[in-house]
Amino acid sequence: MLSESENPPISWPDNAGIASFEGTWWVAHTKSRNEKALAWQLVRKQVPYFLPMSWKISRKSGRTLRSLMPVFPGYLFFCGNEQDRLEVLKTNRTANLLIVHNQPQLIQELSPIEAVLRSGQPLIPHEFLQVGQRCRVIAGPLMGIEGLIVQAPKKAKLVLQVQMLGQAACVEIDMDMVERIE
Repeated sequence: MLSESENPPISWPDNAGIASFEGTWWVAHTKSRNEKALAWQLVRKQVPYFLPMSWKISRKSGRTLRSLMPVFPGYLFFCGNEQDRLEVLKTNRTANLLIVHNQPQLIQELSPIEAVLRSGQPLIPHEFLQVGQRCRVIAGPLMGIEGLIVQAPKKAKLVLQVQMLGQAACVEIDMDMVERIE
């Protein structure tokens, strides 16, 4: 288990938003448990990437353990040119590279996930939903983010989907903070 300082940044360069990255987006389907190691290699090679991660808290032998885990296990998003793509393949940490056919859609789907992570809200992997009510957050630090609402016992969950991967993540939100999108 890595200490907090040994984990790679969620995106690199750290001060830039993913919408400002230049080049073609690719999705690296990593070998098992290689997401963070690949991220560190991309930092060294100066290839912009986005690796959504969230804290997982567990208890073992009376101790509380905190681990920063990928929200989408086995996937890392990176942006660059053909040379950058070849550098990622040379790392020997990928099982496959997925071509992003709809570049704007991927950025549109990843931007709310980036916004949630930058706000400090916990992001939890969630089942991918085909149907559900689309909503927009109307107040608070997540204002403007759109996603699907799933009812939870005390709070609602706003589900953020990445169509290309068939995966999703969710963040808890008060029902009075969202409005339905027609």
